[in-house]
Amino acid sequence: MKPQPKMRYAGAFAVLLALLAVLFVWNVNSGSLHLSVREVAQILLTHSGDNAVIVWEIRLPRIFAAILLGGVLSVSGFLLQTFFANPIAGPFVLGISSGAKLTVALTMISALSCGRVLGSAVMITAAFAGAMLSMGFVLLIAQRVRQMPLLVVSGVMIGYICSAVTDFVITFAEDSNIVNLHNWSMGSFSGISWDNIRVMTPVVLVSLVCVFLLSKPISAYQLGEGYARSMGVNIAAFRVVLILLSSVLSACVAAFAGPISFVGIAVPHLAKSLFGTAKPILMIPACFLGGAGFCLLCDLLCFSFTDALDLSQPLRFFFNDPERILLEFLDNAGCQ
Repeated sequence: MKPQPKMRYAGAFAVLLALLAVLFVWNVNSGSLHLSVREVAQILLTHSGDNAVIVWEIRLPRIFAAILLGGVLSVSGFLLQTFFANPIAGPFVLGISSGAKLTVALTMISALSCGRVLGSAVMITAAFAGAMLSMGFVLLIAQRVRQMPLLVVSGVMIGYICSAVTDFVITFAEDSNIVNLHNWSMGSFSGISWDNIRVMTPVVLVSLVCVFLLSKPISAYQLGEGYARSMGVNIAAFRVVLILLSSVLSACVAAFAGPISFVGIAVPHLAKSLFGTAKPILMIPACFLGGAGFCLLCDLLCFSFTDALDLSQPLRFFFNDPERILLEFLDNAGCQ
């Protein structure tokens, strides 16, 4: 006998929330300096202790950034997959992340060459401009190309062009600038501060509220343009808003954490499998929670094996050096 849909949805949300809570606590405790649960609780409650600075100024901003940015990147992937009706559509596949990476790289090089420090608002603006530029090219191609596979290939080509231009610019940049760009371009939550959190939080919250308000039009659009039009949805305006929201969310991630490729594609499919539905009113929070948990897990894996790995490196680490992983686990378990 199949479980009732409401029971399944409640159970799925409970699982996601429980995993997110466990990963949150685990991330606070993990790092080069291991802290017990009691120490962490005392620091969180009293804001005092020998390691309070490590928890409050380094770990918590990083964790909140992983939650916010991982969640919105997954939501952005869900919006793009809905818009293009393609299961492999995502911010990275369609070149949005690469376009944001290009404009942020150009802005960073220009500012660093002049000895200036960029603010968070400038980074978001530059990333949004690049994301919209790439998405604009994709939409122009979409007017002439009706076959979805060719459209996805066009997005991939635009992404590669943006990446090639970025690499070309980095090649001729000064050594000090290259270091900063390299760390950022690998995709990492390192170096996130509370000031960054205060800037990204309102952008994320406003964007998510707008996405929630579009739940019914998205649901109608999933059944086809004709059905959505018959339900009173202005298709042209709906498309523009959907593209703007997905670009803002992707740009916010690229501005603070760099280009992250796999979350926007994988998590929406995992959420659909877990819930057994594609209803936007359920998928939007599910994708956010799933993306947040997924990024926390990746961040945890980074600090489980080494103190200075970026977000994009765990998978490379898994496939390139499995023997070292086994030795790390044995060493952590006290085995000789």
